[in-house]
Amino acid sequence: MTQDECRKNRDFLKDFERLKIDFRQTDQNRGLAPPPLEKPVREGQALIELPGTEVFAAFRGTDLCDAISGRRSRRRFLSTPLQLAELAFLLWASQGVTRHLGPDCALRTVPSAGCRHAFETYLVALRVEGLRPGLYRYLPLEHALVCERETEELGASLPAGVLGQTFVAEAAAVLVWTALPYRMEWRYHTAAHRVMAMDVGHVCQNLYLACEAIGAGTCAVAAYDQEKMDALLEVDGEEEFTLYLAPVGKV
Repeated sequence: MTQDECRKNRDFLKDFERLKIDFRQTDQNRGLAPPPLEKPVREGQALIELPGTEVFAAFRGTDLCDAISGRRSRRRFLSTPLQLAELAFLLWASQGVTRHLGPDCALRTVPSAGCRHAFETYLVALRVEGLRPGLYRYLPLEHALVCERETEELGASLPAGVLGQTFVAEAAAVLVWTALPYRMEWRYHTAAHRVMAMDVGHVCQNLYLACEAIGAGTCAVAAYDQEKMDALLEVDGEEEFTLYLAPVGKV
């Protein structure tokens, strides 16, 4: 890549696009209905209720300053499984709903441009007590999981999906965030994509801090094989695609 190509790519980080948009023509201002806050559950899929916020008292006591200063990207994990309550806490801390304002708006534990929250959270469960190994999806409105498929093969297929980063498959669980870009495009048109990249950083930082409260660690992973990760999650790669992932395990 030449230096000129690098300079051209820097424009993605700048907010020039917003000045080019006639916001009167966005789908929101044209009166089109907003996309749903979460993907619907398919017929026949059963919900797996997660422990609620009443059990999170066990994770209180971590000093915020200590959590911030102690936060590290950790790539070595113990073989200890995650407890279901610990997993529920991590999911809630990174994408949980704190107040449901209506059918198309909910406040969460992380900020999002225009309160659009353009992500779905998938869980590759490898060693989680109470869950069979497999692929799950978090439902923030219900604070529940839905099983996409049970399989013990995901651990073996993960390294190829993350370009040979074998430590990812050694975690107890891997959180994978997909982007559903239209949730943000509905309001911001082509200005949506830059702020989505910011939003997913808010999500992962909350995960880092929540891990400090349960004696766990994580490592944000942005290098992966797009097609292989999308295939692993069984998403179409256009209207929904992998954006970021983070393995979690006890340390």
